[in-house]
Amino acid sequence: MTHSLAKETGVAIDAAREAARIILSVYQSDFGVERKSRDEPVTEADRRANTLLVERLAAAFPEDGIVAEESVPTEQLLAEQVRRDRVWFVDPLDGTKEFIARNGEFAVMVGLCVKARPVLGVVAQPATGEIAIGVVGEGAWLVDSDGARTALRVSEQTCLGACTVLISRSHVSPTHQRIVDALQPAMRVPCGSVGVKISRIAQRQADVYINPPQPHGSKLWDGCAPEAILVAAGGRVTGFSGELIRYDTTHLDLSDGFLASNGPLHDEVLAIASGVLGAPQR
Repeated sequence: MTHSLAKETGVAIDAAREAARIILSVYQSDFGVERKSRDEPVTEADRRANTLLVERLAAAFPEDGIVAEESVPTEQLLAEQVRRDRVWFVDPLDGTKEFIARNGEFAVMVGLCVKARPVLGVVAQPATGEIAIGVVGEGAWLVDSDGARTALRVSEQTCLGACTVLISRSHVSPTHQRIVDALQPAMRVPCGSVGVKISRIAQRQADVYINPPQPHGSKLWDGCAPEAILVAAGGRVTGFSGELIRYDTTHLDLSDGFLASNGPLHDEVLAIASGVLGAPQR
């Protein structure tokens, strides 16, 4: 990794590990579930992990902006945060529904943007003990529960009909389904957290993940860390317009969606998805 991000990477990994321990302790208990806006579930694990992560990042990098899911600042303060050259995006428990269902497909996600672009991503999976790390321009790697480190690199798959597409386990809209049907992949595999999905693409277990634009859909903290990891592993991430996602906006929704691939398949997936999105619904 570059010297300039060595400290950031170390702090993010240590904080994510600590947050994962908190989450796992709640996971193994008889926890309760509350509801926040739009009836989204939230648990003690979300809130405790959020507090820990924000405290650790703020202490290590007091000049940086921090935008975390469970402590989004007021609009005025948010605007000030995202205008900074360096902004951390934190999802303390991505896949809360999977956490509640106890299926293991949830993650701690910590990402750093510099000048509105992701440069560092850390995704820790409490249920498995694995941590995926990516530094854009330097590479990506996976650290397993025993501490063994493996380099991550996306597949070279070029045939859409032979690829594996990851789909949301809990948020498959009719539009989402139409796009996947049009892609006609060899396999479509449901999966929880965005971070878990991207880790699987970086491990060559899948080739494409689509999350089309939708009202009140995924947020910037869902995209930052996974994007950094996938790009560092040789993959590609854009919105459904084909444009890069920018992270310097107070509009926290990923309003152009989130399309992640191994790279060679990306343009073909974009073209097919654009045709579906532009077609009138029946």
